[in-house]
Amino acid sequence: MTRPPAAPPSARHVLPEFTERAPLGHRTTDPYAKLLKERIVLLGTRIDETSANDVLAQFMYLEHQAPERDISLYVNSSGGSFHAMSAIYDTMRYVTCDVETVCLGQADGTAALLLASGTPGKRWVLPGARLVLRQPEAPEPIEGRASDLAAAAGELTRVRARMEEILVRHTGRSPEQVRADVERDTVLDARAAVEHGLVDRIVPDRGGARPAAGGR
Repeated sequence: MTRPPAAPPSARHVLPEFTERAPLGHRTTDPYAKLLKERIVLLGTRIDETSANDVLAQFMYLEHQAPERDISLYVNSSGGSFHAMSAIYDTMRYVTCDVETVCLGQADGTAALLLASGTPGKRWVLPGARLVLRQPEAPEPIEGRASDLAAAAGELTRVRARMEEILVRHTGRSPEQVRADVERDTVLDARAAVEHGLVDRIVPDRGGARPAAGGR
């Protein structure tokens, strides 16, 4: 499947703000601050160095605040940089908190890896979500001497091997199955995502079979 080149990171949009009552009058806040208070981290953009650093900072803050409580990572992302994703992945495994993952909307490419990397038994998907498994691509057209092209090809091969290793570890599928999954775009609906081991369960609403955010 041919895909257009990835667009460069765009400027952040202006967050909506609202005013709420506080003990000493009123205060202005935004949805992300309210989510963080509930130990929910939203990854709702393409994965790049900026979005990865945002997620890392929130994870480290929440672990410091309450290392025994879960963190919920909500994913609605079209994927992006493997190296930026790796920073989030390593942090998920580094913090002492269990990390619950929830897919709402889409988890494409590297975003699907993060979804699968949540704590076993705490990986969820909403009924209408769409997931895509695919092999890595060069972030930009490769030009240069033959040695440069060979080095770039070697790096892509290394990244693909690492992606396959992550999927094998967290899905329970065999290396051969995973290799076939990423050989070309594999589009999965919620039920297929469960069958592939990327998530544990489909939940229709917050009152479904998943625990409340932040609980253990």
